[in-house]
Amino acid sequence: MVVFADPQLSSLVAYVRVPQRRADDGRPGAGGLKAGRAGADLRLAVPPGTLIEDALSGEVVSDLLRPGEEAVVARGGSGGRGNVHFKNSVRRSPEVAEPGRAGEERELRLELKLIADAGLVGAPNAGKSSLLRALSNATPKVGDYPFTTLDPELGVVETGRGLRLTMADVPGLIPGAASGAGLGLRFLRHLERTRVLVLLLDGAAEDPFAQLESIRTEIAAYSPELAARPHLVAVNKLDLDQVRILRSSRPRPGVLWCSAHSGEGLEELVEAIVAALARAPIPDPVPVPRVLRLRPKRGSQEPVEVSRRGSGFALTGDRLKRLVEVTDFNSPASLQRFQVQLDRIGVSTLLEEAGAQPGDMVSACGMEFEYRP
Repeated sequence: MVVFADPQLSSLVAYVRVPQRRADDGRPGAGGLKAGRAGADLRLAVPPGTLIEDALSGEVVSDLLRPGEEAVVARGGSGGRGNVHFKNSVRRSPEVAEPGRAGEERELRLELKLIADAGLVGAPNAGKSSLLRALSNATPKVGDYPFTTLDPELGVVETGRGLRLTMADVPGLIPGAASGAGLGLRFLRHLERTRVLVLLLDGAAEDPFAQLESIRTEIAAYSPELAARPHLVAVNKLDLDQVRILRSSRPRPGVLWCSAHSGEGLEELVEAIVAALARAPIPDPVPVPRVLRLRPKRGSQEPVEVSRRGSGFALTGDRLKRLVEVTDFNSPASLQRFQVQLDRIGVSTLLEEAGAQPGDMVSACGMEFEYRP
């Protein structure tokens, strides 16, 4: 199973609707020493910026940051051997064959983190969605009540220099967002791959610059690295008289003033973002540990172990698991070979030493049988 980054996708909704995926099986061999056809790879498309984690261990499997990147997340099982492989000078027409081994089965967690040049961050109702709509081709939902935006929006901004930059509208942050308040953790994660932060203040608020300190506190509590990222401070709603009075009475060096409603100051804001991007580094992807898969040496498999379970016994071990997987229990010849192999790897001796009696139930890798010495 291969997961790859497709730039034409923008969400993971397809995996919410159909969470389980399975590759097709291969085809059996045929006469004339013809090998069976291998099963085709199952290729799953995800948007760039998708982080893949093992749901059980939490280990990062891959971080597909750029379009076209791919990762093998589960491998298919190896094919079995046909009866020709069991032919010898005594058995000229063996009736024994091995089925193929089962492929890997994994539970994965997919998380999409938006990749944007600039991210609009601010308190609810600061006008982020209106600003994104005014600057780009995006059409986010706009309303005069908090938390109008519940999911990040992404837009493309055309600059006066013929450049294009992507801008994300991240839902509003409230005090305690870094601890999860108001879905803050869900929102803050989308800023991790944003090169420049635009801290947008609501000019019509009672104290806009108190919002600035609150935003900075939440970002720093979530990630010191994110807090150190290049950022701009902009005050929105300059079309209101009270905001114009605020600009005159409380001027602040470096603070940009704009209005998403009238368009005043937007050109200066875009130019400032372009200048900040020219100095901003590109965030590194999440480091993925390199895993070396080495072939085990012959005889190095985990030995078979026996333990008492209720009124019977349980057998575990890699060698036993492999033997169960390659045995066709519907074939008398394969079943006889299975019993011979159990003796060869010492299972009968282990059961005898553990006190097993004829007729006791023995479970081995999902199979159950009676102990018959």
